[in-house]
Amino acid sequence: MASLPTAVRAAAPKIAKTALRRGFHSDVHITRTGKPLIRVTGGRSSLGGHTATVFGATGQLGRYIVNRLARQGCTVIVPYREEMAKRHLKLTGDLGRVVFIEYDLRNTQSIEESVRHSDIVYNLVGRNYPTKNFSLADVHIEGAERIAEAVAKYDVDRFIHVSSYNANPESSSEFFATKGYAERVVRDIFPETTIVRPAPLFGFEDNLLLRLASVTNLFTANNMQERYWPVHVVEVGEALEKMAFDDTTASQTFELYGPKNYSTAEIAEMVDREIYKKRRHINLPKALLKPIAGLVNRVIWWDYMSADMVEREFHDQVIDKSAKTFKDLGIEPTDISQWTYHYLKHYRSSTFYDLPPATEREMREEKKYLHVLDDQ
Repeated sequence: MASLPTAVRAAAPKIAKTALRRGFHSDVHITRTGKPLIRVTGGRSSLGGHTATVFGATGQLGRYIVNRLARQGCTVIVPYREEMAKRHLKLTGDLGRVVFIEYDLRNTQSIEESVRHSDIVYNLVGRNYPTKNFSLADVHIEGAERIAEAVAKYDVDRFIHVSSYNANPESSSEFFATKGYAERVVRDIFPETTIVRPAPLFGFEDNLLLRLASVTNLFTANNMQERYWPVHVVEVGEALEKMAFDDTTASQTFELYGPKNYSTAEIAEMVDREIYKKRRHINLPKALLKPIAGLVNRVIWWDYMSADMVEREFHDQVIDKSAKTFKDLGIEPTDISQWTYHYLKHYRSSTFYDLPPATEREMREEKKYLHVLDDQ
């Protein structure tokens, strides 16, 4: 019988393959010694002098702005609720650059303790679905109000509030309505607030490409016809970083969206081509699926399905033409089609794993076709 160390070494490749297959990836770059950084002193990131608090740092977007600020040399304070949810953030910056403090969104004192020493505060707190402890209004409106009041109390230099595309207090979607109302609340409390409305995000931890590639994503109510401009989470992180150090962005509203408009059905077709699998999507009437989704949400409390998610399928993204965009920050957003191979390769079976990206394959086929036509 093999010894325990030998067995562990033998199992390591299998464990690594399992992790890869399940999509344990990230675009976050660890900054421990030797990595090329934005500013470098003696092989490590320099001390920038800024202290930034990032509420909602444990979400998809949060890890990218924490990583960027830490690489700039900022001390980043990460308020957290769950111990297991924040562990990965410790490695997003050099030793001592990322500091954790436990807080409760309903506890004003814990929020104030999180911002009192900071000169930059981000509010990325959001909830895609209601839970047994927090409604969407609790998180998006009351939570944002408490954070904005703490920012105003300690006269923080910069406050950046991340809202959502289609944020509108009059929306029939509770998510969009609470996000829109929260924008009014934080601006009333702290007029210098920078408001950011990102389009649906795609990346390694997204709820777009990975959801469409999953076998569990079965039901839709609008034949996946809702349209929007998907945006790369890494580019939104870059934009948030630039806003922190650009005083002209104070009191401004930014709409951050990709260069091309897609329907969910078009993206799903793109996903199927990339993973060499046909994912089935069953369309049910809204009047039937919405109450079922609401019941499922109440029973399991997971980010699988809720009544408001069904409602949002009937809302195309509307761009506020008066808002600033990536262009005002000197950033050129990239199209989602350039990233499907990068984010979806691990959904392929071993038979197709080493084949080139779908776009490259299509270009090769097009060249062959044109070559045949030239011969004729």
